[in-house]
Amino acid sequence: MKNKIKLLFVDDDKTFSKVMKKELTRMGYSVACADCGEAAIDVLRKRSFEVIILDIKMPGMGGLNTLKSVKGMDPEVEVIMLTGRATIESAVESMKMGAYDYLTKPCRLNELDILLKKAYEKRQISKENISLKRLTTSKGQNKGMISQSDKMKPVFNLINKVAVTDSTVLIQGESGTGKELVAQDIHQKGKRNKYSFVAVNCAALQETLLESELFGHVKGAFTGAHETRLGLFEVADKGTLFLDEVGELPINIQAKLLRVLESGEIRRLGDSKVIFVDTRIVTATNKDLASMVKKGSFREDLFFRINIVRISLPPLRDRKDDIPLLVQHFLKTHRTGPTVKKFCPGALECMKRYSWPGNIRELENFVENIIIISDNEEIGVSDLPEEIRGYVDTDDYVRNADVSLSGLEKQHIINTLAKMNGNKTRVADTLGISIKTLYNKLKSYNIPYDLR
Repeated sequence: MKNKIKLLFVDDDKTFSKVMKKELTRMGYSVACADCGEAAIDVLRKRSFEVIILDIKMPGMGGLNTLKSVKGMDPEVEVIMLTGRATIESAVESMKMGAYDYLTKPCRLNELDILLKKAYEKRQISKENISLKRLTTSKGQNKGMISQSDKMKPVFNLINKVAVTDSTVLIQGESGTGKELVAQDIHQKGKRNKYSFVAVNCAALQETLLESELFGHVKGAFTGAHETRLGLFEVADKGTLFLDEVGELPINIQAKLLRVLESGEIRRLGDSKVIFVDTRIVTATNKDLASMVKKGSFREDLFFRINIVRISLPPLRDRKDDIPLLVQHFLKTHRTGPTVKKFCPGALECMKRYSWPGNIRELENFVENIIIISDNEEIGVSDLPEEIRGYVDTDDYVRNADVSLSGLEKQHIINTLAKMNGNKTRVADTLGISIKTLYNKLKSYNIPYDLR
């Protein structure tokens, strides 16, 4: 099973090692054995382990020297020392050198089991701390998905279905549509939600840095590599790794990603040792990967592997009913005082007509900005920038052959109100009608009187 804790048992007593391997395997661990320190180092050059059980008193390379070499090769691995009563002082010394703990021989299996699980838990916490220092993880930060639009119902249904699986997911949509939120939702609703959700933007890093970020590196792998560093696949082990803008991955990294998906194998830069990870991969892009495959800029085999389940996010202009709901959420999120500001109906109407090319991200940035710069508790049409206040989606009218004259008249009145900042007298003069007729038309077309 992929989720078994990987142990290396190091003891020169081959009979004892054989018995312990049998018992530890029965208890659910994945166990390899080495009969001396030198053999342990050789094994560690080829494979990685999460916990090592290491006998202190061995011929040749003793336990303390082996511990020193092990920690130099893999600082994250936890080591439990086995000691006889005559070597207790050495066991204490080993803890100063980085060992997790020690047990005296003979030890009880239940004691060893408890200690192994604690050592493994410490290793996982250390990995998550590394993750928090380097990235943004989802824990405590998932904003949740907000929608009442019919356009989003198929998306939510698909999220619920795929979340309970380990299948790879490709999320497609324009920039700013909330692809990372979808990935977070999949993670939170799945069985991996107790582990890390790690996100990386593949377009934000240069090729060499991206490869190091994803796969890690060993000390001395390149200029500036002063210490061994975990890659994001290891940080997200047993959790979820979200690769945003996956279409920006260079071809050579695409090949390495394919290998991870097929076998779970990675290699840190500068290291020949194979490390096995159990990381769920969720990807996202705003590009047409199928077209990139035809052009040769994206591997076809990788495309098939990440495209097991595809979720397509609609742009905000296709789910305008969500705008008031999203605006209310952002008003609360970015409030700067004791009271929450609000938009008047007319301002919301203008915002619903605007196309929002930057989608939800643009809407959120706009709301945050206007909260800061507006002095009014209620934000009106006159507070909106010209591109939103006077926006008319004329293409909709051109495309719609069934548009009525009354529809055109309504739109013209709304545009004129916006341009005149809601001054009804000027609007009536501009339209060539009386103020009474204007009010009758506002009522007839259900246009808010306070549109300004």
